[in-house]
Parts: sequence; C-alpha cells; structure tokens
Amino acid sequence: MLLFRLTLPAQPPTTPPPAETMEQEPPEEDPDRKPQEYSFNPLEAGRNMTAGNFYYKKGNYRAAFRRYVEATKWDPTSGEALLKLAAASEKLRDFAGARVAYAKYLEIDPEAKNAAEIKKRIAKLPGSAKK
Repeated sequence: MLLFRLTLPAQPPTTPPPAETMEQEPPEEDPDRKPQEYSFNPLEAGRNMTAGNFYYKKGNYRAAFRRYVEATKWDPTSGEALLKLAAASEKLRDFAGARVAYAKYLEIDPEAKNAAEIKKRIAKLPGSAKK
C-alpha cells in the first residue's frame, strides 16, 4: 500500500471552500421552528378569528391579540380582524398598536359605516395629538 501511494502523481493542494459556503446554517430540524410563510387564506384567518374571539370573551387578551395578529397575516384585508386587534390592543393598554390597527382599518375601508366612530376612538386614545 505504501508503494501504491508513492507511484501516484502529486496532487495539487486543495484550496478551502469560500467562507460564505462554510458559514451556512444547518437546516432546521424542527418544522415548528421554521418561519411561517403567509399567503391569502381566509379559512385560516377565520379559524384564528374564532379562537381569538374565544380568548377575548374569557378575558385572555394576550392570547386573543396573538390570534388576531395571525388572522391579519392570513387575510390583511379583513376589517373585522383589524377592529378586534385594535380592541385587544386597547385592553392590553397598547394604545399605539390600537391606533395603527384602527388606521389600517380606515385605510382599507375609508367609507365604512363606523368610520366616524373609529376616528373618535382614535382621538380618545391616550397619546393622540390634540387638534
């Protein structure tokens, strides 16, 4: 075996692979830890709305908030989800988040029947600029 190695021609030294290929993260083994990819899915949004409504009625506003956020990710045009998200944000005393949710609702449907009421609620939120 030693003789065989001596008879082989000298191999050129191998260069290490570029640093960018060495620094790759290993593939994620736990599928639950992968980032969720959202696409328009009103059924999934409805499922999250139902769960959010359940938590909201039970007084678990943090869980309701999370479900409403999920619902808005699955269906960003859902006015109901945005209104519920704003209400849960108010209960959690996240007035900036409530203001953003109300503003998105008005952006989606500026001619809504309750637009005047929503504008009044935005104005009454703590931290709103007085006009």
